[in-house]
Amino acid sequence: MKLSTRVVLVTLAISASGMMLSSCTSDPDLDITKLGVQTDPPDVLYNQGLANINAGKLTEAQRKFDAIDKQHPFSEWARKALVMATFVKYRQGDNEAAIQSGERYMNLYAQTKDAAYVQYMIGLAYAKQIPVVTQDQRASAKTIEAMMKVVNNYPTSEYVDDAQVKIRMARDNLAGKEMQIGRYYQERKEYLAAVSRYRNVVETFSNTNQVEEALARLVECYYALGLTDEAQTAAAVLGHNYPDSEWYKDSFALLKTQGLEPRENTGSWISRAGKKLLLGEST
Repeated sequence: MKLSTRVVLVTLAISASGMMLSSCTSDPDLDITKLGVQTDPPDVLYNQGLANINAGKLTEAQRKFDAIDKQHPFSEWARKALVMATFVKYRQGDNEAAIQSGERYMNLYAQTKDAAYVQYMIGLAYAKQIPVVTQDQRASAKTIEAMMKVVNNYPTSEYVDDAQVKIRMARDNLAGKEMQIGRYYQERKEYLAAVSRYRNVVETFSNTNQVEEALARLVECYYALGLTDEAQTAAAVLGHNYPDSEWYKDSFALLKTQGLEPRENTGSWISRAGKKLLLGEST
């Protein structure tokens, strides 16, 4: 195609587009407001979002709730949409987004009727991120923090019972992590470092299922250090609380190798911690 021909075609195209634009702007029957962004009433968007949840269309539901937040900010519908947005993000497995959405809600609406539910959802989102015991347990600590807010701030809510279950689960994971580190030190004969970890389990996580082994490990470490009074006390506390335990049988046998037996020294920290175990207390 010759250059002059190409120029003519381009000129004709520009002229045609200009004529179309001119005819549109000069049309007296054209409603230019319809050229803007279409918005639906918030109640319509909200109900559409709920319908999408019921249909399993979570991504579309999220769009509806986000649209309410953008188009009708700080309205009652925006508040309700933020609750559902937090729920949808949690259901989609986007836990970090659910936490951010939930925390935003709590910053704005902590005194509303849905606040307990949203705080509970934050806790669930953290709980979903709790890894195996061998990994970092920050999510466990965050779960406890979030769920304690449910228990303390909304004690009559229906979410308290499960919040307490999640707290116990997270505490057991934290205790398990301490036990893992304690065993690591013990295997390397770094007994004082191991004792520090086992002591933390007994004193701080007394209502977890890790305490039984922690007491037995204290017997072993104190025995290895030559601190027989402490070893005997740990064994005595273990026997008082878990008399049928295999851990207690092993601890008893270990003491017997030196002609010792479980005997409680009431001045020991282990004895004081043992009283809390008997009373079922937890820090």
